Amino acid sequence: MAYTHYSEIPADVAERAARVRLVVFDVDGTLTDGRLWYGEDGRETKVFHVHDGLGLKALQRNGVTVGIITARISHPVALRAEELGIANVYQGQKDKRACLTGLLEALGLAPEQAAFVGDDLPDLPAMGICGLAVATANAHPWVAERAHWRTRLIGGYGAAREVADLILAAQGKAEAERDRWL
Repeated sequence: MAYTHYSEIPADVAERAARVRLVVFDVDGTLTDGRLWYGEDGRETKVFHVHDGLGLKALQRNGVTVGIITARISHPVALRAEELGIANVYQGQKDKRACLTGLLEALGLAPEQAAFVGDDLPDLPAMGICGLAVATANAHPWVAERAHWRTRLIGGYGAAREVADLILAAQGKAEAERDRWL
């Protein structure tokens, strides 16, 4: 793992990240900063970080499937997922663990090959079955203490990119991803 920023990653986290073939993200507080924005007309808007999007695309380019499981239903989430080419998008999911289990079965993957990134209590059941459970820097303390790794950045401000970079570094693909831009 030559990628310098990730040389500080504990060996057990690097081993877990090296096995990841599916990474699933919660949305509010993970891919966004967690705030809910409503316009005068009652329509919801969300803000996503471009760094996160680039990281999610890099994962996909490097053979890691990306998914979204969220309890809320939001048109901006569907738009962003479509823009990023994320096919596995599950909105309105009150039982994230059951949804993730179904996705793993559909993809023929073991739980050890999955990562789940979350920030709050509804994410704990899904995080609990994954080989790599990640909490964002802004995660609730009960979530953070049950994660294998915690991002330095908060949700909506590059946390998803950190996760992508971690996985790519652990799989020996970070430098090649960088070099494709040079």
